[in-house]
Amino acid sequence: NLFFCGRDKKVIAVTSCTLDEGKSTVSMNLALSLAEANKKVILIDADLRNSTMLGKLRYTGEKYGLAYYLSDMATFDQIICSTDHENLDLILTGRFPPNPAELLGSKTFRNMLDQLRHVYDYVIIDTPPIGRVIDGAIIAESCDGLILVVEANAISYRFAQRVKEQLEKTSC
Repeated sequence: NLFFCGRDKKVIAVTSCTLDEGKSTVSMNLALSLAEANKKVILIDADLRNSTMLGKLRYTGEKYGLAYYLSDMATFDQIICSTDHENLDLILTGRFPPNPAELLGSKTFRNMLDQLRHVYDYVIIDTPPIGRVIDGAIIAESCDGLILVVEANAISYRFAQRVKEQLEKTSC
């Protein structure tokens, strides 16, 4: 379905209402599927508070991470890792910073996404759960689209609607 959304839908955030709903698994599998479809993809672990992506993919080249880049402590090239999957690169979180919302809402983050748009067919961003912290909504403002993962029989309809309404307030 993503292919039919248009070529301008390149930067996609993936979030959920709460922890452990499978958003990181969905992010990773979406990135892998796109890479297998011969699209050049980068997966960004932007959960700067509680990353679970580490160890899910084999990669080489991690020197720093997203938090280092957003804090001006690393260059763009120093944060991109190659994976053992053709067409798939990865940016890990790096160390957890004391100010994740500020970093993710920065001009540096938006500029990084603009650079990635020119290099990759798709940029998939694994975000923190929206129902827990504001970081995912901040990231969504810089994206072309968003996927909300909701675990069946675990999240109330009312809570999912509140999260959806919060997301609709962004420009995503």
